[in-house]
Amino acid sequence: MPYCRFGGTGLAKIANEPDGAIAVSRKPSTPMQEQAPSGRPVRSRRKTFLSVILVLLGLAALGGFAYYLTHRQPAGEGGGAGGPGGPGGARRGPPATTVGVARAEMVDLPVTLEALGTVTAAASVTVRPQVSGVLKEVAFTEGQLVKQGQLLAVIDPRPFEIALMQTTGQRQRDEAQLDNARLSLQRFQTLLAQDSIARQEVDTQAALVKQLQGTVMADRAAENNAKLNLSYTRVLAPIAGRIGLRQVDPGNVVSTNDANGLVAITQVTPIDVTFAVPQDRVPEVRASLNEGSALPVTVFDRGRETELASGRFLALDNLVDVQTGTVKAKARFTNETLALFPSQFVNVRMRVRQLKDAIVVPVNAVRHGSNGDYVYVVDAAARTVALRPVKRGLATPDKLQITSGLQAGEQVVTEGADRLQDGARVNLPGERAGQAGQQGGQRQGGRRRNAEGAAGAAPGPAQGSGQGRPRSNDAPK
Repeated sequence: MPYCRFGGTGLAKIANEPDGAIAVSRKPSTPMQEQAPSGRPVRSRRKTFLSVILVLLGLAALGGFAYYLTHRQPAGEGGGAGGPGGPGGARRGPPATTVGVARAEMVDLPVTLEALGTVTAAASVTVRPQVSGVLKEVAFTEGQLVKQGQLLAVIDPRPFEIALMQTTGQRQRDEAQLDNARLSLQRFQTLLAQDSIARQEVDTQAALVKQLQGTVMADRAAENNAKLNLSYTRVLAPIAGRIGLRQVDPGNVVSTNDANGLVAITQVTPIDVTFAVPQDRVPEVRASLNEGSALPVTVFDRGRETELASGRFLALDNLVDVQTGTVKAKARFTNETLALFPSQFVNVRMRVRQLKDAIVVPVNAVRHGSNGDYVYVVDAAARTVALRPVKRGLATPDKLQITSGLQAGEQVVTEGADRLQDGARVNLPGERAGQAGQQGGQRQGGRRRNAEGAAGAAPGPAQGSGQGRPRSNDAPK
């Protein structure tokens, strides 16, 4: 019995009646049939997803084509006859890397010692008054350079002048008494010779003379002390150097037990630098000193960029600091330009000895791998590099000694080595990118053409283009 869908809600049964009429009866749809139309949104989402995938694939294809256009090798730089990747050339390899190079040199290498040092004054004095009194005058400017014996300050001298006068008067009085006692002693001795006086009186007078002599001597000492105290009222610079900040102003009473004193003076010409020498290098330093060598010392600023002064090694301490494992050392500098300042931090470089005929390369030429140190040696003719193991020796801030594995004059890579491997092609400084590949291709193509020229001496179909086969217009009629 035929059926047809009726209104999307069920099935209709079609029957032929005997009188020729068509009877239609509806059949209710099942739940499964009623849910069939819900599959249309699923198919539409699936179509949308496929469309997005196709669009993304198209964009990726366009991007790959654009990358090919922008990164393909220009014509003439390779792939031609005799070039890498071209007819008659070698198979195209990775592009050449531009590197920086330097030559291994044979030089006299100074063996140096690097340390951090502190500038110390060769002498430092706190000027204190030696007598107490009122500060009348200050004769210096803060921060100025003073000479030894230069007047710095004046203390009120009047009390000391009076004390000097008192001691002088006392001395003069006692000297007069001494003179009189001596005359009396002479008279007593004359009378004793005439047996006109007792010896006891003569001895008593002689004792009085000695007593007065002692008194006069004490008076002279007191007088000299008064003169000395009076001279102390003029405060003089005990050393030459740079004067510091004033600690006392005029008008104040100063005394000998003042903690800060009047001012401080530091000697800056010459000046010293103290630094630490590792205990492992003390024998090396001591050996150079025993040979009578003068060890030159140079100091730099904290950035190691500017040389401040040059001097000489002065002394080495007699014990090792157990906490740091170092020995204190001292170097002296003339400091004529006053570039060094007390308590300034500097970088010290001391030349301990000189190493003759050492092979050196820049520090950045030596690299370290799992098998030890190595360098990349440049073959200038082939424009390639070879990895070569080396052994390092002494080092300076910018040079490194190579004890084995390298000869003087060989070129080593100093820049761009992180992109290299053994046998890699390189461009030397000043060459264009790809120039090394062209030169290598030309050499290989040249060898190819030479071989073809030798084979072409015998006529045959493989000689030149067009030879060995008839041209179309020369074909027989």
